[in-house]
Amino acid sequence: MEVSLTDIIGYFASLGVLLSFLMKEIKTLRIINSVGCFLFVVYGVMLNFSWPIIITNVSIIIINLYYLFKISKG
Repeated sequence: MEVSLTDIIGYFASLGVLLSFLMKEIKTLRIINSVGCFLFVVYGVMLNFSWPIIITNVSIIIINLYYLFKISKG
């Protein structure tokens, strides 16, 4: 069974999002979730620009950044 680079990125993206939900601290959750979402954006691009994947995950990253900024301003 051959695993492509695209598959590997997809697996790491899934792992990042999954791990983020194990975090107790919301700031850590949003950071790890953003990394997973970024990897999903890369994955979407590697799938010949799968726009549903890209748009959804860019939107989640923007939401995470908004709340991270809000947390930091306190």
